[in-house]
Amino acid sequence: MKNLMQSVKENLSFVAICLLIFAALVLVAWLFERFVIKERRKIGGARYVATMGMCAALGAVLMVLEIPVFFAPPFYKLDFSEIPMLFCSFYLGPVAGVLAELLKNLIKLLLKGTSTAFVGEFANFAVSCALVLPASILYHIRKTKKSALVGLATGTVMMTVFGSAFNAIYLLPKFAALYGMPLDAIVAMGSEINGAIHSVSTLVLYAVAPLNLLKGVVVSAMTFLLYKRIERVLFRKKQPVQAPQASNP
Repeated sequence: MKNLMQSVKENLSFVAICLLIFAALVLVAWLFERFVIKERRKIGGARYVATMGMCAALGAVLMVLEIPVFFAPPFYKLDFSEIPMLFCSFYLGPVAGVLAELLKNLIKLLLKGTSTAFVGEFANFAVSCALVLPASILYHIRKTKKSALVGLATGTVMMTVFGSAFNAIYLLPKFAALYGMPLDAIVAMGSEINGAIHSVSTLVLYAVAPLNLLKGVVVSAMTFLLYKRIERVLFRKKQPVQAPQASNP
């Protein structure tokens, strides 16, 4: 009974932290949209929700299509689900980007479930927002190719640094605790891949940081190359067809 209560307490604290981080990210995004970003695209509510939902659904599908990497343990995989998230945040704004990240992970859970006691999905949400949020904020300040490039580069650095620190300080210990396994067992999985990994810090240095950096560079490059083309094709507002005017006799 004591162990059960401890387990419930740990899971409730995990849920509470997830909710607090989500609320904080939405608040930061809203403050920037409200007070920093001068020009905001005016989009109707239905179109706003539909666009965000489309991007989130595509992101969830891409999230399911994970690719193993040779330098990290098997529970770390590469995916390109942030490309539609960046499209969404560039088009609709930072708040939509954060909400789409949450919706993407919820759809992914419906499609595939979880194999990481929800830690992987929470990590994807929080670490991905470290890319999407600064990238979209800096892009919307100017909406130029230069601001997009600066935003994407800043987001990649933020995701790499935050993702590494967050894994070392919270995610890896929480993953071990929820599975009832020693943290050394996770480090040992990394040691089997790379002999230089012998502690949590080296696991983060040689596996987590390179993975986040690789992902950030790839999705940023794809976004920079494709966003304007996708915007013109998928996101443009259709002009109403005008009926031909009758000619005077």
